[in-house]
Amino acid sequence: MARRGGRGFAQAQLAGRPRRRAREAPEASGAATWRRRAAPTRGSRGSGPRARPRGARFGAGPWHSCGATAAAGPSQRQWPVPYKRFSFRPEPDPYCQAKYTFCPTGSPIPVMKGDDVIEVFRLQAPVWEFKYGNLLGHLKIMHDAIGFKSTLTGKNYTMEWYELFQLGNCTFPHLRPEMNAPFWCNQGAACFFEGIDDIHWKENGTLVLVATISGSTFNEMAKWVKQDNETGIYYETWTVQASPEKGAETWFESYDCSKFVLRTYKKLAELGAEFKKIETNYTRIFLYSGEPTYLGNETSVFGPTGNKTLALAIKQFYYPFKPHSSTKEFLFSILQIFDAVIIHREFYLFYNFEYWFLPMKFPFIKITYEEIPLPNRNKTLSSL
Repeated sequence: MARRGGRGFAQAQLAGRPRRRAREAPEASGAATWRRRAAPTRGSRGSGPRARPRGARFGAGPWHSCGATAAAGPSQRQWPVPYKRFSFRPEPDPYCQAKYTFCPTGSPIPVMKGDDVIEVFRLQAPVWEFKYGNLLGHLKIMHDAIGFKSTLTGKNYTMEWYELFQLGNCTFPHLRPEMNAPFWCNQGAACFFEGIDDIHWKENGTLVLVATISGSTFNEMAKWVKQDNETGIYYETWTVQASPEKGAETWFESYDCSKFVLRTYKKLAELGAEFKKIETNYTRIFLYSGEPTYLGNETSVFGPTGNKTLALAIKQFYYPFKPHSSTKEFLFSILQIFDAVIIHREFYLFYNFEYWFLPMKFPFIKITYEEIPLPNRNKTLSSL
């Protein structure tokens, strides 16, 4: 059905996800953002005596928050903590590099003719399928994207959102000897490119029609995508809940490829799209903990007047996650991580550029592949 196209930047410059072309980079694994004011920059917070792969650095940067913050007092705490948005996307720090180029051959989002009929496709394939085939698919660790096809031109397009500097960089920081605070290379962004790689999505995953929209609706969606991409600049791997039980308190929501797809579906429903009644499942990675404790931001924890004991504890927690370890070091690190998370039940989470302590609870961590229904146009909220 589809032509294989490039991946690259859209009008506002969306970025895409690396697949078969690779470029060596310093440390991590993840995705990229859609340049214009691209990736994360500025040292951010993290912890660990040495640097470790994690997204780009967002810290005290020249950008401004335009969303809710997570630093309210205990009596004002809101769960889940709202994901913080920013007024624009910062430039990436040169230190942050991706092993696989982010959105290497992207293209601008086209302006469709208003009377065009656009088919919308659900795309899903195992994470890193380009390298490991269906290996992660057996564990239901899947990547999500959206496909479009214009009936007037016959052209196909792929749109996705993922880490700028690979998943490791978006999940853990680098502990650089010359810096007191952990250095984060955490940034995620959207990628738009012409073509749909049928084999990639069909072989071990999903390529299925979920809706049909007008060209005008597509154009409205494109405007929203640019705004969403410019203000939602960092990737969040974990969903943190009180327990696996249904209805359990959610402390933090993830912000990843599947959440981008779900937000886009909701926006299309808000714009009038009717979705088919088919089952749609998504990968989620959970951490389970008691009520989190707010610890502070980079300055309050690692600054001149910060808490040195806490700063050291955070660094020691992140140290085992450092990249480029030998087999012996890696096995020892696994034991250290097990000791911290399972035995001592501790986890330090970096969210909204702030640090939180999670008192971990059984079963500690879980990967699920659960159904999240396609939206109903009549029940979709406009607060996206």
